[in-house]
Amino acid sequence: MLERIFHHWERRLAAVSDDDRVVRPFDWGLDWIPLNGHGPDVPPGRILADWVREIRRDTDRFFSAPPTDAYTFTADAGATGDDPPGLLTFPSAFTTPHPANNIVYGRYFPGRPARRPAGGHRRAVLVLPQWNADEGGHMGLSRLLAHHGLTALRLSLPYHDRRMPPELTRADFIVSANVARTVQVCRQAVLDARRAIAWLAGRGFDRIGVLGTSLGSCLALLTAAHEPLVRVQALNHISPFFSDVVWRGISTRHVRQGLEGHISLPELRRLWQPINPHNYIRRIRDRKTLLVYARYDLTFPVDLSRALVRKFARRQMPHDVTVLPCGHYTTGRIPFSLMDGWALTRFFERNL
Repeated sequence: MLERIFHHWERRLAAVSDDDRVVRPFDWGLDWIPLNGHGPDVPPGRILADWVREIRRDTDRFFSAPPTDAYTFTADAGATGDDPPGLLTFPSAFTTPHPANNIVYGRYFPGRPARRPAGGHRRAVLVLPQWNADEGGHMGLSRLLAHHGLTALRLSLPYHDRRMPPELTRADFIVSANVARTVQVCRQAVLDARRAIAWLAGRGFDRIGVLGTSLGSCLALLTAAHEPLVRVQALNHISPFFSDVVWRGISTRHVRQGLEGHISLPELRRLWQPINPHNYIRRIRDRKTLLVYARYDLTFPVDLSRALVRKFARRQMPHDVTVLPCGHYTTGRIPFSLMDGWALTRFFERNL
C-alpha cells in the first residue's frame, strides 16, 4: 500500500514539469568531439565508439582540469570577518558554444567557528545539486553543513541557473538525446568541480569531501575517482549506470523518446561509458562513501541503487548506507528532506 501511495505521489510531482519537458531530436553529437581523421563515410556510431575507446585508455587525461588563477571571490554585502560568505566565479576548463555556460558560480558558506573540531584541520564540502536545480537548490543543505562547522561550496552545474542560455528553460544540454554532448557536458561538470576543489585547497582546506544529489551524485563519484584531494563522498540517489537511469526513470522519459529508434540501451551504455559510475568503482576503493537511496524511487530505479550498494559490499569498500522511506521527488518534502539532510551532515561530521 505504501508503495502505491508513494508511486502515485512521485508521478504527480514529476508531472508538474511535463509542459516544460521538450523531446529534442536524436543527435550523435559529432560536432562535440574530435573526429580523429575519420572521413564522412564512417558511420557516426563507429566514430563515437572509437572516441570512447580512446577516453577509456586514459580517463585521467579526459577529466584533467588545467590549473587557473582566474578566481574571483565577492563577499556578501554586509559580511564581516576573515572568512565571509560570498560568491565565487571562475572560467570553466571546458569551453562550450554558449558563453553564459563557460563561467562557473559557487556559493560559499563558511563553517560556523564554534562547531569546528579542534586540531587545526579545515574541512570543506563541495556540493553538486540535482538536475534542473534552480539557483536556490541545495542552499539550505549548504547552510546546514555550515551550521555544523563544515564549510560548504555549492556549485552551479553546467547549463543550470546563471549558466543557462536564454533559449533554454531547463538544463537540457547536460542530459539529452545528443549522445556526445551529454558526455562532454558531464565532463565539464567534473572539470569545474576539480577547479573548485583546487580553490578550496588554496584557501587552506586540508580535508575536502564531495556531496552530490541525483545527477550530482554521478558527477560527484566521477570527481572523487579522479581528484586525489577528495577524502570522502556522499552520493545522494545512486545508480551504477547513467544510461539506465535515463532509459528507465520517469524524469527522463522525454530524453528516452528522443533516443528510441536510433540507439539501443546496450549501445547507449557503451557510448556513455565515460560517465557511467560503474566503470570507476575500483578508483574509489580507499574513500569512505555514503550511499543514499529512496525505497520508492521511480527516477533512479531501486534495483539499480541496490546493485551499486552490492558492488560496494562485494568489494569490501568502506561505505555507509541510508535508505529513505520515500521516493525521488518526495525526498525534497518534509519530513524526508530533514532525514536526508541529517544523514548527509552526520556523515561528513564523522568522517571528514
